[in-house]
Amino acid sequence: MAQFERGFKSWAERTSLSLRKELGIAPTDPLDVYRLARYLEIQVLTPAEIPGIPQPILNQLLVNDPWGWSATTLVMDGYSLIIYNPKHSDARRASNLAHELAHLLLDHKPATLIVSQEGDMVIKTYDQQQEDEANWLASCLLLPREALWSIRGRQLSDEAACAEFGVSSSMLRFRFNMSGVDLQLRRLRRAK
Repeated sequence: MAQFERGFKSWAERTSLSLRKELGIAPTDPLDVYRLARYLEIQVLTPAEIPGIPQPILNQLLVNDPWGWSATTLVMDGYSLIIYNPKHSDARRASNLAHELAHLLLDHKPATLIVSQEGDMVIKTYDQQQEDEANWLASCLLLPREALWSIRGRQLSDEAACAEFGVSSSMLRFRFNMSGVDLQLRRLRRAK
């Protein structure tokens, strides 16, 4: 399991709530990651929306190997750009975008996209600590603790919760397991 600096998890929860407040949405409301990106002034595009991208690269990303990548963040001329895979499900895209937004919110150094003359692409990735931090913050952005408590309080099925919050079942399970909400609920029920 990832090791975070003391206070990181609480900071991630507070950051999620703070951004929701700035966007005018409740902690128990779903987060539109595209709206968050616009608020943060981060452009979000698919590869096909990038002007001048060579057709062989588009073919590689969207036809030959559409499942080999998720999203990446580039910083060009002082602005940030997230390129995402449109072939993924809505829930996966939300997770991918939240993850990339988390890297930016955490001020991680952006990935580098290198294209050779042959059209091969190499994406320099973040180190494992930065990936773990981005995963954690992304999950808090999509499902803050208050949302998890609301899901359980309203007795939503996992399927209904995933549909309402636009997340995958694996993201929902991860948040319930890692947040301790289900454990706290079991303890409360036993205490009664």
